[in-house]
Amino acid sequence: MEKIEHTTVTTNCIKMHVASIGSGPVILFLHGFPELWYSWRHQLLSLSSLGYRCVAPDLRGFGDTDAPTSVDSYTVFHIVGDLVGLLDGLGVDRVFLVGHDWGATIAWYFSQFRPDRVKALVNMSVPYRPRNPKVKPVEGLRALFGDDYYICRFQEPGEIEEDFAQMDNAKLMKKFFTWCDTRPPCIPKEIGFKGLPEPSVLPSWLSDEDINYFAGKFNQKGFTGGLNYYRALNLNWELMAPWTGSKIEVPVKFIVGDLDITYHTPGAKEYIHNGGLKKDVPFLQEVVVMEGVAHFLNQEKPEEISMHIYDFIKKF
Repeated sequence: MEKIEHTTVTTNCIKMHVASIGSGPVILFLHGFPELWYSWRHQLLSLSSLGYRCVAPDLRGFGDTDAPTSVDSYTVFHIVGDLVGLLDGLGVDRVFLVGHDWGATIAWYFSQFRPDRVKALVNMSVPYRPRNPKVKPVEGLRALFGDDYYICRFQEPGEIEEDFAQMDNAKLMKKFFTWCDTRPPCIPKEIGFKGLPEPSVLPSWLSDEDINYFAGKFNQKGFTGGLNYYRALNLNWELMAPWTGSKIEVPVKFIVGDLDITYHTPGAKEYIHNGGLKKDVPFLQEVVVMEGVAHFLNQEKPEEISMHIYDFIKKF
């Protein structure tokens, strides 16, 4: 880990913290919520040893990267703009793109807006979601799952931050990372996140040191920046109207765990396996469903994920 270099890059009017290691073709790793560059620690070491320059930023609002206060500063245009500016600042033209969770969502948008900058994409957990011109995303989720659905709970500024503050961040991180219920995550206000089960022991892939790293950074930064990604969902929907019906036209490999809540969202399996994803992502080349693996697959099965990435990108 000490071989990983940490720098700050000015991009798109913010200062972005970037972890990087290695030399060669560039792989850009995009993390999710509630995560950091650190989620890719294993892949940075593995893939740099195989001849790649691995770059993993803390995205806008996370870790040691700036966190603007306004929800309006967290549209996908801002986030993708940060990343294009990062690549320009590094003098990199085209990259292999790897995303997970919110990072996967951003990677889909990056590939949609700037396919000229992407050699190939490996995305995890969150499949591409084409824009539905008839329904705003938050309203659609509320109709499906109710007001207690976690994304709906995240909408009101300050409310969920107050809920999170009822416990220390290390406990909260343990609950997030060990969540293994495939049902839609609904958290009633009267129960709150403090009412979720806490593991008696950490799984073998997660150490106290890992938990403390994440918790320490969220202690410093808070959660509002990351939560603003969810709060900008409807704004993104409005701004994305010109891209309705557009496709993702870069080579893609998609990986998901069979215990991931995203895989059990109503309609997800059918969309992934019955031609819907292939229709919207015409250069989709591989779909991998990992057995017995939940949401944080890049940390849970680090070597397998590194090999899945390597086996795909080495073709290009």
